Amino acid sequence: MNDPGREYRWSGPVPSGPHHAPSLPSLDPALMQTLLEHITARVAVIDREHRFVYANHEALAFYGRPPEQVIGRHLAEVVGPAVHAGYLPFAERLFGGETLRWRGWVDYPNHGRVYLHETMVPFAPDGGAVEAVVVYGRDHTALKLREDELAVQLQRLHASEALKSAIVDYALAALVSTDAEGNIVEFNPSAEAMFVRRRADVIGQPVSQVLIPERFRAAHQEGMIRLAAGAAPRALGNRMELHALRSDGTEFPIEMVLWRTDAGGGVFYTASMVDTTERHHTAQQVGRQREALRQSEKLSAMGSLLAGVAHELNNPLAIVMGRASLLEEKCEDADLRADVLRIREAAERCGRIVRTFLNMARNRPALRVAVDMNELVRAAADMLLYSFRTHGIELDLSLAPSLPSINADGDQVGQVVLNLLVNAQQAMSGTAGPHAIRVATGVEHRRQGREPRVWLRVADTGTGVPAELRSRIFEPFFTTKGEGMGTGLGLAVSRAVVLEHGGDLNLEHPAPPDGGASFRMSLPISGMAIDETGPVPLDAPDAPMLSRVLVVDDEPELASLMRDLLEQAGYEVATAESGALALALLDEARFDAIVSDLRMPDMDGAGLWREVLDRHPLLAQRMLFVTGDTLSPDARDFLRTARCGALDKPFSKAGLLAGVKALLAE
Repeated sequence: MNDPGREYRWSGPVPSGPHHAPSLPSLDPALMQTLLEHITARVAVIDREHRFVYANHEALAFYGRPPEQVIGRHLAEVVGPAVHAGYLPFAERLFGGETLRWRGWVDYPNHGRVYLHETMVPFAPDGGAVEAVVVYGRDHTALKLREDELAVQLQRLHASEALKSAIVDYALAALVSTDAEGNIVEFNPSAEAMFVRRRADVIGQPVSQVLIPERFRAAHQEGMIRLAAGAAPRALGNRMELHALRSDGTEFPIEMVLWRTDAGGGVFYTASMVDTTERHHTAQQVGRQREALRQSEKLSAMGSLLAGVAHELNNPLAIVMGRASLLEEKCEDADLRADVLRIREAAERCGRIVRTFLNMARNRPALRVAVDMNELVRAAADMLLYSFRTHGIELDLSLAPSLPSINADGDQVGQVVLNLLVNAQQAMSGTAGPHAIRVATGVEHRRQGREPRVWLRVADTGTGVPAELRSRIFEPFFTTKGEGMGTGLGLAVSRAVVLEHGGDLNLEHPAPPDGGASFRMSLPISGMAIDETGPVPLDAPDAPMLSRVLVVDDEPELASLMRDLLEQAGYEVATAESGALALALLDEARFDAIVSDLRMPDMDGAGLWREVLDRHPLLAQRMLFVTGDTLSPDARDFLRTARCGALDKPFSKAGLLAGVKALLAE
């Protein structure tokens, strides 16, 4: 029974008339039954109603049914509707007396897809009308499959060029075939493009010497020897991620599937390879982004802890700085004043380190103020000085004196400076000495219509940046550092910050004479810097003598220090150790300004401000909050809402006096 819609190959010639019983001697019915039941072909008889009249043992076995489920049953019921539908177009021809012979694939319910040779002969007794069709069939599925297999093998043996043009030449993947000894016998155009090698140059060459990196060649040779000895293959048919070698000696990642072909009595191995460089880059970028997000979340979780630690550390630092400043002014002995100066400078250095940590952890909108570039450099150097010393790195600061200030966000630019110094340190890691970082600042005078700028140069004696990578070092997630040494975001973010400030950040070319790399940053000038680190003279008070200031701080030593600093500047000062005591003093006396700690136990600075706003509205506009807690969101929100000034701990005398003077000026 043929499969509808399928093309069949008809054999001929075929008798056109119906079959008539020959004039032969009569055969014994038992003999005929034995003959039909044991013939190695299917024999079945179908009447005009398409019902089975007879089916021999071979036919019943093929249909998978006993006789009672075949004889007398309709063709569609036995072989399925699909096969019956394929029989219908030829039924009219058969019962019209035409003999048909065909071969092809048919889908049977019980046998699946089989390849059959069938002859259908109409039967008309005594020359009358056709009453039945005798079907003779043979299952040639195994033979057909064997023929197809032999055809494929013949094609492999004799169609090398045809296969190359039809498959190999137009394949998107790189296809490389070798013989049993590992010599290249085929190298398609995609392989030529991937490995940057010509086919003519690699045919006959050992694949290990041409495409495999040297560090993997020994393992490849061991695998070839193992296969030659009859060992089971480990790599055949498996998708593997490996590294390959281009003609210029660079390695790149690939994905490969290897299979074996036996042809012409020989063994051949073919590898299908895809360059996965872009996929690896994408995966690395995702990994770096995930790591950056993890670091961001970690930093956010540490925010409150940093704020508390900074607050506790800033209080004693402020006391040391303030007392050292007062003592420095009182000392008449030069040697003693020099010792006090060292104490004050050391305390200021500690304060800069704490402030740098807090600035790195802050997440706040950009705030443009006058910033001293030299101070940013000193703060970053103070933070990294111990690390430089333990790594044998000499730090040379050549900072221009009286450097003009720049209009910038000090936190953002400070992080750029810190990042350049850290990059310089990492560039020298693992290299032979000497190790040195040279930092210089200066002024770039007006040129080409641009306003004057302040510039910063950071140069190191590390490995430098290869010429082919110079154009990529500012790309996001691109890094020349080793695994785990960086995310590839530092320079990209730094340049974005500098460009946002209207400046430039570039890798200087040519490289420094002693090797390494040199980065130069320039930012526009906004005004002259103000020196806040030196002692403030006693004979230059910042406010009228009769101005009265209330200092509120739960730390008695800190309150006493601020009182002494303000009194020496000519202010009348009262102190309160709590918000409740401050309110009581405000009810009894007049004050022109309030300097208060933001974090206090019974009533914090925000609570005090609300009470003052309710009782003394004008005075609420003259409150300065001294705090080390500006990292917390609550503190930032309050200061923004109250529109009050803030002075970060530890503070200098000049900073405190400038803050109070600004309050009184309002």
